[in-house]
Amino acid sequence: MFNFINKDLGLFVGGVAAATAGLRILTSRDAKKAYTHITAAVLRGRDEVMTTATTLRENCDDIYADAVEINKKRAEEAAAEVIEDAATA
Repeated sequence: MFNFINKDLGLFVGGVAAATAGLRILTSRDAKKAYTHITAAVLRGRDEVMTTATTLRENCDDIYADAVEINKKRAEEAAAEVIEDAATA
């Protein structure tokens, strides 16, 4: 019975020691420097994505405006044909 208690106590103490060491590693100066560089890279990536999205949106707006203009001209031409057909009839 004492074997199980000693084993459990040893695992607990080992876990606490590992967690403490891990916490110290994660909060070290080198780790913070690495986090800063990673965050900066993510921000640069975000800026690139936003620039691309803005360009894409502008191009889509141009395409939409051109399509509306094409449809407007086609409708005017169709209306003119109807008027010509009515005049000749």
